Amino acid sequence: MLGEFRTFIARGNVMDMAVGIIIGAAFTAIVTSLVEDLINPLIGLFTGGVDLSGLGVTIGSGEDAAVFAYGSFIMAVINFLIVAWVVFLLVKAVNRAKDMFAEEKEPEPEAAPEPTEKDILIEIRDALQARG
Repeated sequence: MLGEFRTFIARGNVMDMAVGIIIGAAFTAIVTSLVEDLINPLIGLFTGGVDLSGLGVTIGSGEDAAVFAYGSFIMAVINFLIVAWVVFLLVKAVNRAKDMFAEEKEPEPEAAPEPTEKDILIEIRDALQARG
C-alpha cells in the first residue's frame, strides 16, 4: 500500500495539481489586494462610500432573534463580480502577451503533404515509362 501511495504522489498530475493550487493561492492574494486596496476605493469615490453590508432584517426578538443579512450577500455578489472582472482582464492581458511572443517566433516550415494513392501510382507509371 505504501508503494502504491508513493507511485501516486510521484505522478506528474499530482505534482502539477499541487503547484497549481499553490500558485492559485498566491494569485488569489494578488487579486484580492488589487480589488480591496485599489479598485474598491475608486468605486467608493463614485458611490459615496456606500457599504451595503450593514443592511438586514431582524426576525424575531430577544436572544432568539435571527438577522437576515441581505446586505452582506449583496456586497459578496458585488465583490465576486469585481474579482471575476479583474481575473478576466488579467487572463486577457496574459493571453495577449503570449500571442505577441508567439508571433515573434519564426514560423516552422510546412511539412510536405502526404502523397495520395493517385500520386504514388502516377510516379510508378512515370518510372515504368522512363525504363522502357
